[in-house]
Amino acid sequence: MGQTIIADLHNHSTVSDGEFSPTELIEKAKELGLKAVGLTDHDTIEGLDEAIQAEDKFGVKVIPGVEVSLAFKHSYFVGTLHLLLYFTNDLLSKSEFKMMLNEILSQGRGLPLVQARVKAINEIFGHDGEQPVLKRNLIPEDLTSYSSNVTRRHFALALKEKHGIEDKDQINKIIGNDSPAYIPSGIDMKLLTPLLKKYPVFRVFAHPAAGSFPGESHYKEVLPPIETVEKLLPEFLDPEIVGLDGIEVYYPGHTNEHRLLLLEWAKKYDLVVTGGSDCHDRIQRPLGIDGVTQEELKVILHKIESLQ
Repeated sequence: MGQTIIADLHNHSTVSDGEFSPTELIEKAKELGLKAVGLTDHDTIEGLDEAIQAEDKFGVKVIPGVEVSLAFKHSYFVGTLHLLLYFTNDLLSKSEFKMMLNEILSQGRGLPLVQARVKAINEIFGHDGEQPVLKRNLIPEDLTSYSSNVTRRHFALALKEKHGIEDKDQINKIIGNDSPAYIPSGIDMKLLTPLLKKYPVFRVFAHPAAGSFPGESHYKEVLPPIETVEKLLPEFLDPEIVGLDGIEVYYPGHTNEHRLLLLEWAKKYDLVVTGGSDCHDRIQRPLGIDGVTQEELKVILHKIESLQ
């Protein structure tokens, strides 16, 4: 769409499943000429203090955030969608806010979820499972050796690097949404409602059209098609549940057609337009390939500040 990107608002560090440490991410943003960067690790805010400390050193504004995994179990969709939350440094400094947010986020991931997923995979695809694929059973340590904050990416890495499964289709058969062993990560979105009502947080629907990307894409993951997202949109818009403020339009896994559709949604529902690269690494999902313009960033920052 020909925009000049000056801010990339959706990125991950080593605190969740990224390749860059929080400091390295800010340094890389400086090298790319970005003026602002959002750190939005999966279901954790543990990397934000380090990122903010790097802000002055590299002259890049850090917008604190988190990507929250939301689990759905509807008749037409069982899986996970993502909500980006952004907030000010002042709010992040409040211990009560951090404690409440951490308590909520902890219910959607962690060792209990890893153990449940490993058990389900072994029952279906383990050495003695119903559909044997693995030469040995998966163990929790196969995943936790990568990170204490295990994501789908870590399951894919473990199956490839520790179980020798190179075929992407085979990996997706084991961990994809359609797998009989699939257990969605994340929390019920209503668990967030008390926090969202109590604190001034900017709420953005993450990559809503990525699941409809045609063909192969690292950004597609196991996300549902946009038709399913549209059915779920009222739950996100409902001010008594989430009350969306914005929608991520500019995203590497969004086609131009879908970007135009999402811009229509933004206009229809009075949502602020955001964007980001969803950076995880240097090559497959790099920093700075999507984001927002100077004018769009100005609107976003004003919105975040005005929530105080």
